[in-house]
Amino acid sequence: MRIPAPGLTRWLVGLPALLLLGLLSWEACAKQEAAVPVEFQKGEAKFRANCVRCHGERAVGTTQGPPLAHKIYEPNHHGDAAFQRAAANGVRAHHWQFGDMPKIEGVTSEDVEQIVAYVRWLQRQAGIM
Repeated sequence: MRIPAPGLTRWLVGLPALLLLGLLSWEACAKQEAAVPVEFQKGEAKFRANCVRCHGERAVGTTQGPPLAHKIYEPNHHGDAAFQRAAANGVRAHHWQFGDMPKIEGVTSEDVEQIVAYVRWLQRQAGIM
């Protein structure tokens, strides 16, 4: 039986540990999300209260609704007024196969403005805008 050189043995033992450490570091960096700036925190709270069930945390979508942090919802395609209309009247499904969105009871126009500001911030964080 041939015994590997001591340097090679250390290298073979250390390589998996380095790879694991690198993977864990990469995951930690990837999971770090920017803290929501103060000016968007009211919108975030209203989004969580009214939208997160279908549109997901940080607007990434769920099995119930589409991701708003998506290029389809950028201002050139879905302006802020489209969000106002969707909340006030509901909207027929036209980009996704999630079904129609019902109107959101009890949400004011000011609430939607704050939600949209938060969603636009998320879109900027995602590189969409």
